Amino acid sequence: MMRSPHALVVAVRRPGGEIVYKETRWLPLSERYPFLKWPVLRGGVILFETLANGIQALSFSASQALDEENKELSSWALGLTIGFAFALAIALFVVIPHLVTLWIGKIGPWLFSVESLAFHALDGVIKVVLFLLYLWTISFSKDIRRVFQYHGAEHKSIYAYEAGETLTVANARKHSTLHPRCGTAFLLMVLVFSIVLFSLVFPVLPRLPSLPTALRTAIYIVAKILLLVPIAGLSYEWIRFTGRAAPHPVIRWLVQPGLWLQRLTTREPSDDQVEIGLCALTRALTLETGYRPESTG
Repeated sequence: MMRSPHALVVAVRRPGGEIVYKETRWLPLSERYPFLKWPVLRGGVILFETLANGIQALSFSASQALDEENKELSSWALGLTIGFAFALAIALFVVIPHLVTLWIGKIGPWLFSVESLAFHALDGVIKVVLFLLYLWTISFSKDIRRVFQYHGAEHKSIYAYEAGETLTVANARKHSTLHPRCGTAFLLMVLVFSIVLFSLVFPVLPRLPSLPTALRTAIYIVAKILLLVPIAGLSYEWIRFTGRAAPHPVIRWLVQPGLWLQRLTTREPSDDQVEIGLCALTRALTLETGYRPESTG
């Protein structure tokens, strides 16, 4: 899948070897509602748009892999899939870490409450560990490994384009599968900024000692979910900034954790996978600007 400012292209190789495309011209929400372009706010919008694009791309890919034309997920099925994925992410990376940290804070040996820095530091460590375990576990799936290979192919294709090279498999193959503006790095920054923001916000929230423990915990978890919007916005601004300032030595050092994490979410692709990445990129550029490459072979 390749997305430009006003075009979305998904390229899929069908079982018979034919490459088919889903090409969509689209208008981002930020262009329909200009206030959504404001810094920080735009990050949350882009996150949800990207999630929707990804689900649509997987739906199209699955239908082609099964050799079933025009049988993509219905709007209801797509909505339920997105809802389930979002609920699972909230449970794994918000609810469970919060409850585990709350339990540890009560049993000692160092007692701490949700208003303390120690609580959010431990909560953040648990989130990172769960995130890494999740990525490591799914990487054993054969299908997920292929997804990670295509992820690497996308990065190689983008690198070739950014270098101003002719979009050929040979040119793309020599580039890295690790890219500083990758969504994996974005997710890592969401975890980092959540630790910082929660540590700043929760100590100043009104105390709720008179409420039952279960209700108080539920309120804190809901507050964390609501804070994910500004956290996503801050993470996006960070990725945007480091992407532009990447040549600076300090910035290169700061983006390294995101690149290391991509070793879990990318794999070295085959030539036919790189070809798919280049085809999707070429179609997106053509749809966006009328770009005409010399070759993608």
